[in-house]
Amino acid sequence: MRMTRVAFACVAAMLSLSACATRGALRRGLDEERAARVAADSAQQVELAAQRAELAALRTDLTSLRTEFGAKIAEVANGVQFALPVHFAYDDASVRTADVAALERFASVVQKHFSGAKLTVEGFADPAGAASYNLALSQRRANAVRDFISGRGIDPSLVNAVGYGETRLVNRGAERDMPGAELNRRVVFVIETPANANISVALRDE
Repeated sequence: MRMTRVAFACVAAMLSLSACATRGALRRGLDEERAARVAADSAQQVELAAQRAELAALRTDLTSLRTEFGAKIAEVANGVQFALPVHFAYDDASVRTADVAALERFASVVQKHFSGAKLTVEGFADPAGAASYNLALSQRRANAVRDFISGRGIDPSLVNAVGYGETRLVNRGAERDMPGAELNRRVVFVIETPANANISVALRDE
């Protein structure tokens, strides 16, 4: 009988130790799970803060392009379109000194917020002269601006230049020295971007 009581006592002790071990393992598991949740929440907060900072910086730079240089910025089907007030003299494809500051600021915004994105420079001409000549002239203008911004740190392999001649006129019929003709001699930039919530929010809030 004494042996039976001893055996029961041993079994009870073993069960008690087992229960303690189980509770200890459960407690450790809960502590580890809680620590993992805290770490995940902390990482998420850091990521959200970084996104807010990036959005604020983008909004500031877009506002600067608009207020300082009169840029028109809009979302298009394949990305974001920037229409800077960059124009050309009649029958000329040289980048004007007056437009250097705007182009340099645009290049810095591209490097900061659109690094690695493909960029297309679209060139245009006024309707004076033959359409074929204007197409070639608009291509030279697009090439000149492409070369300029590529020299400001943008990867030239990501920049494409396309001339559209006298299509998509801003002021129809305005050519040579006529009022508004300069607006037809221009370039437009299109940055190809994937769906980007920051861009949408920044443009919507402007």
